This record gives sequence, C-alpha cells and structure tokens, in this order.
Amino acid sequence: MKETTNRRIVILVCTLFMIMLGTVYSWSFFQRPLCESFRWSNSQVAWTFSLAICFLGLSAAAGGVLLKRFGPTLFARWGGVLHGSGYLLAAVALHVQSLSLLYVGYGVIGGTGLGLGYVTPVATVARWFPDRKGLATGMVVMGFGLGAIVMSKFLAPLLLALTDGNLMTAFAVVGLLFILLTLLLAGAIANPPEGWHPTGHEAAGPVTKEVASRYGSISAALISRQFLLMWVIFFCNIIAGIAIIGFQSPLFQDVVKGADPSLSPAALAGHGATLIAASSLFNGIGRFFWGGLSDRIGRKRTFNLLLGTQAVAFIFLIYVRTPWLFAALVCYVLLCYGGGFGTMPSFVVDIFGTRLMPAVYGAILTAWSAAGVGGPQLVASVKDRFPGELYPGRASTISFAIGAGFLAAGFLLSFCMEDGTPSGEA
Repeated sequence: MKETTNRRIVILVCTLFMIMLGTVYSWSFFQRPLCESFRWSNSQVAWTFSLAICFLGLSAAAGGVLLKRFGPTLFARWGGVLHGSGYLLAAVALHVQSLSLLYVGYGVIGGTGLGLGYVTPVATVARWFPDRKGLATGMVVMGFGLGAIVMSKFLAPLLLALTDGNLMTAFAVVGLLFILLTLLLAGAIANPPEGWHPTGHEAAGPVTKEVASRYGSISAALISRQFLLMWVIFFCNIIAGIAIIGFQSPLFQDVVKGADPSLSPAALAGHGATLIAASSLFNGIGRFFWGGLSDRIGRKRTFNLLLGTQAVAFIFLIYVRTPWLFAALVCYVLLCYGGGFGTMPSFVVDIFGTRLMPAVYGAILTAWSAAGVGGPQLVASVKDRFPGELYPGRASTISFAIGAGFLAAGFLLSFCMEDGTPSGEA
C-alpha cells in the first residue's frame, strides 16, 4: 500500500510541476499584444519563444548527463527557479522596453530552467513505473501540454484583468508564483530506493550481449543509426506542431475575422485564447493517449500513425475556411504533437535502457531546440513578408505546405526505425 501511495504522489507532483513548465506553450497568447504594444515585428517577438525552446532542448541534453550526479530534487529546484526567474526578467524587459533583455530573461534563462525541469520528472517517473512506462511518462508530459490552458484561460486573463492589461505586472506575478511552487513541489521529486521494483514486476535482468556491444555507453548510443533516426523523426513531428503553437491565436483570429468581420479585437482575442486552451487540452491528452497506446501497438507503429495522419491534416489546413473545422484540425495536430512527446521517453527506454535513458533522452530533446527555432521563425518570417494578409493567404499556404513536407519526410523515415522492445537493462 505504501509503495502504491509513494508512486502516486510522485507522479502527481511531477505532473503538477510539468503544468507549471508547460505555460511556455501559451506564448501565442502574448504574441499579438506584444507586437502591438511595443511595435515589434512578428519575427522579433517570436524569437523569445524560439530561444526558450532552443535552450530548453540544450539544457535538457546537459541535464540528462548531470542528473544522476546531482539528483532529481536539486535539478527540479534549479529548473523551476530559473523558469520563474525568466518571467521576472521578462517583466523588467517590458518595463524598460528592451527586446534583448526579453530574449535573455524569458528565452535563455527561462528556457534553461525549462530544460532542467523537463527532463527531471520524465526520467524520475520512468524509474517508478518500469511496468507501465508509456502510460506513466505520457501522463507526466501531459501536464506540460496542459500548462497553456492554465495560462491562457485562467492565470493570464485574471492577472491582466486585475492589472488593467499590464503585461509587465502579469509576468512578474507569474514568476514569483512559479518560484514559490517550485520550492513546494521539488522535494517530492525523487528516485525510488536503489534496487526497488513494483510488486509483481521482476527487476530487469543483466544487459544482454547485443545491448552491451551496441549501446554499452552514452557515446555508442549517440552515434548509432537508431538514435539519428529517432532524432530526425522527433524533429519532423515537432517543427510542424510548434509552428502552429507559436501562432495559433493570430491565425485563428484571422479565420474568425474572415467569417465575421464585425467582431471586435477583444472578441477575436477571446476566440484565440479559447483555441489555445482547447488545443492545449488535446496536446496534453495526446501525450497520455499515444503514450499508453504505444505500450499496446509498439513505438514504431505509433510514430507511423502520428506523422502520416498529421501530414494529411496540414494539407487540409491549406484549404479550410470554416473556423470550427480549422480549430478541429489544429486540435488534432496538437494531439499528435503531444503524442510524440508521450511516446519518445518510453521508446528511448525500450531501445537504450533505463541506465542511459536520461542522457539519451536529453540528447534527443535537442531536436526540440532545433525545431523550436526553425518552426516559429519560419512562420514569423513568412507572415512578415506578407504583412496584413489574413488567413487564408500566401503566408498560411506556404507555412502549412512546408509543415506537411516535414511530416511526410518523417513518416517515410519512421519505417526505417527499429521497434521499441525492452532491452532488459536495469
């Protein structure tokens, strides 16, 4: 009974911690207000989000190597405090109207905190749930996907209403709140005792000769063909989805405005926030749903479905004019986008084992860094090239077509991967 309680507490705390980190996915809520309030371009503002995701992946890669040395509790504290500090520095940046400080604060420092914080709960829960890896890690990363709902539908609107739309004050309050929550939650994020395994689940046996010869070290794993394929496929899944995440609110406002030109800017912003919340829910559910499904049908087949069906959805997005259908397609894309994050941790464990999991998974998250820069900047540059153009138009057509191309390439490459089968490694 105590064993079950401990596992439930850990997974609950890790999920709550990830919700806090996942508020970064609500960035499109602030994209248009920042452009209009400070007269910055779409590309300039989007670099804030791009840098946050870039440093998320880079710091996750470093954190995966260092996690064993410092332990999950300390890493969770570092990650959460740096993430909260990023919001505080963003508030200062807005006060002095410094785009450079916004990049450093929210992007570099906050993004570094995101990476250290993100890799920690995932690796910790994988150790507590060796019997249900896909389901457990999927639930935890579901929290990250749900973070945008908390920010876009509750926290940000409440703070902006209380401060008469003052973005600087809203960012400052969020930063202080997140630092406080980090200090409360991090203590419960800890590994199980050495040698522990769930009742009824046998401890993993020794490393097989095949696994030892191929992936006996981190360096051997990182130069393997399987790692390269997993990295590229993960990148293809992320770059398409993250481009939508960074601009879904402005895009949807364009769609709704095309259907009803009489709507006020406030009403349009409300529609944009609603889509952020709805798609974030699908992003979160996707991590849990696809992660659990991959336990049944295999990791490789799961990625086949994720990439192939998304490519079709992106092609439809080029032609859709109806707001509800546009929203449904965006939600499906985010369902699959989250599914990649829900499936990859258990895929890494199956192929490389739990011993190498933190380092290999952290390295794979650099695909998130690359996609986090490439996706939003791609859409931002296209939108800046065609200023004032409402959806549907050349900007959206080009963006969705490129996204479909990445997904189609990932779909074809996914057939070249090995399937996820337990390695037998402790």
